[in-house]
Amino acid sequence: MLECGLDVALAVIGGKWKMLILYHVCHGTRRFGELRRLLPGISEKMLIQDLRQMQESGLVARKDYQELPPKVEYSITPFGMSLGQAIAPLCAWGIKNRQLVSGVEPVW
Repeated sequence: MLECGLDVALAVIGGKWKMLILYHVCHGTRRFGELRRLLPGISEKMLIQDLRQMQESGLVARKDYQELPPKVEYSITPFGMSLGQAIAPLCAWGIKNRQLVSGVEPVW
């Protein structure tokens, strides 16, 4: 059972890539290939899996244009934007303290 608000947030956005995916989708509608380029190191399988889970959680919306070649776009939902706004201070903290944690490797 989830008892802490942080538990709830991490249940939705936990994992190595979801927060970074959310960050990029909060800054504009993205196509799958664009997200792959923005997230070096993520496998196609993992990106598909995380996007599907984020869609099921209501964080992102998927629009399939039903054309060839396939065109699919991912955009932020109002629910996802509310979480994006919650992690914005964490992004600001990272920028402010980047020099203090210079020995830490990025997750990707």
